Amino acid sequence: MKKNIILGIMLLAAGPLLAADSSPKDDVKSAAAALGGQANYSWHATQESPGGGGFGGGGTDGKTEKDGYTWISMVRGDNTIEAVIKGTNAVIKTPDNGWQTVAEATQDNGGGFNPVMFIARTLQNYKTPDLQAADLADAAKELKQDTNGISGDLTDDGAKALLSFRPRGGDGPTISNPKGSVTFWLTDGKLVKYQFHVTGTVSFNGNDRDVDRTTTVEIKDVGATTIEVPDDVKNKLQ
Repeated sequence: MKKNIILGIMLLAAGPLLAADSSPKDDVKSAAAALGGQANYSWHATQESPGGGGFGGGGTDGKTEKDGYTWISMVRGDNTIEAVIKGTNAVIKTPDNGWQTVAEATQDNGGGFNPVMFIARTLQNYKTPDLQAADLADAAKELKQDTNGISGDLTDDGAKALLSFRPRGGDGPTISNPKGSVTFWLTDGKLVKYQFHVTGTVSFNGNDRDVDRTTTVEIKDVGATTIEVPDDVKNKLQ
């Protein structure tokens, strides 16, 4: 009995010390994992490229269900592109072609850059904000808490990964001078927003493009998000 009492006192005393060992990076990763464990949530993402460098600018709205569907709506120029993902399968809807599987959307169109094809391929490895936030935390050299959230610089490899892409049947671009930073905002231990900024020179097919891109993702409607998927889309995802 006496031993149990002493052990209990020791555990209570150790609690604050264990909590103190939690680092800002641990806090971010715990918040990201907790978000991924929710039944559902929504998000809004924006991309800004002051110099116009880099494909993919515009706004993105998304919804996701745990072990269910993920719906994405992307505004690119004058067009809105929708996509639905379930597991490893994805379909994409464009103004010209309606709903297509990734295989249909990525068929060879005779060469040239095709934005829809580019987006369709990225859907195969798409990461929802909870997964992306965890990856960004891992890619940070060190994260520190300050008055503007939890922030830090990205490793060169981390920034390079965000600037790169891999075309079908070929090598990806060459990235020079990759740099990046990331900031996370947590409220009561919950991830509510994050932002990452990357710069570098992307060289592909003999063309060099200087990229300066800021992406901001805001989390919303946690536990109150619903996704309605048409039957024809569900059939294409099977």
